[in-house]
Amino acid sequence: MAIAPDRSRDEVAAYLALAQVPGIGAARLRTLVAAFESAAAALGAPHGAIAALPGFSRAAATAIRAGSPQSGHEILDELDRLGACVLLPDDPTFPPLLRDVPDPPALLFVWGNAALLARPAAGIVGSRDHSPYGAAAACLLAAGVAGAGVVVVSGMARGIDAIAHVAALDAGGASVGILGNGFGVIYPAVNRVLYERMVARGCLVSELPPGERPHAGAFPRRNRLISGLAGVTVVIEAAPGSGALITADCALDQGRAVLAVPGPITSPTSLGCNKLIQQGAKPALAPRDILEELGLPGTAEPTLAGSTSPGAPPRGRPPDLSDLQRSLWDAMAAEPKHVDVLVSSAGADTSAVLTALTELELRGVVKQEPGMVFGLA
Repeated sequence: MAIAPDRSRDEVAAYLALAQVPGIGAARLRTLVAAFESAAAALGAPHGAIAALPGFSRAAATAIRAGSPQSGHEILDELDRLGACVLLPDDPTFPPLLRDVPDPPALLFVWGNAALLARPAAGIVGSRDHSPYGAAAACLLAAGVAGAGVVVVSGMARGIDAIAHVAALDAGGASVGILGNGFGVIYPAVNRVLYERMVARGCLVSELPPGERPHAGAFPRRNRLISGLAGVTVVIEAAPGSGALITADCALDQGRAVLAVPGPITSPTSLGCNKLIQQGAKPALAPRDILEELGLPGTAEPTLAGSTSPGAPPRGRPPDLSDLQRSLWDAMAAEPKHVDVLVSSAGADTSAVLTALTELELRGVVKQEPGMVFGLA
């Protein structure tokens, strides 16, 4: 069901219609609903009565009057089709941490296990163009905290975000992905398998209605939700000006802890993290560092240089690989192979092999070496 059982579908549809009016955020929605006692009444209120409200212009009143409950019903019908839902700020299951952040969301579309939004969570973010070191750090930290029952929150982007989501799921834990697009749109396209896994074993969250394409302004707003849902945000490899550092700034604005993974001073993607540490951020050297910030008991895990622990990703072949992925894994088991050798051994199209290798790389179990050589991570 797309809405809470005790809510009127017509009222939620009216609220959704109001939320789609440009410039009507959470604060204005609260004002409208309070002034007219329901979203449906606000949608049908006289032009002059709307324009007389504090912070509302005649242009805003005109835009509200042009809204139609039908647009809200169409959104609800699509959520029903997907098996997703919408949470409003006064719903009992709306994440409490998001109610108090600056610029709180007017609503959340949720696809998957909405109960995860109330559990202790750590945001793990980083560079799209990461190094093998960054990938290893993301795997170790995400798997370690997920194994301790902490939900891993990230932005479903290529690179560190995707690796963190996958490592949490592979460790048997849970993960929440915050989107800069609506449900039904896969962005980036290479994350299609990850989207499916997240809906099945975690959940996806968006402020945008189903079918809405990503746009530049959506990603900074997405970042504030990543940090807002998490008690602590961990940055792994971030160049100056990157989205990961924007997420860290959001966390600081929200009064949340920020940790950073130190990196080589010669690495451009570690410059942002090293600067955060220089400015007072706690270094994230092991999962226990994150668990301590959340007030949870740590466990005896290794650092990046240590040996494998129960919280780290399994070194054996993952059990949920496709036939092609399994074939490629077996081919790389003894030593790294050139892509041409892998194509020949798999007996598949080059495009299919490259897609499978990319998916394995996103999961952090395969790494690409110079010259299109691939091996197990």
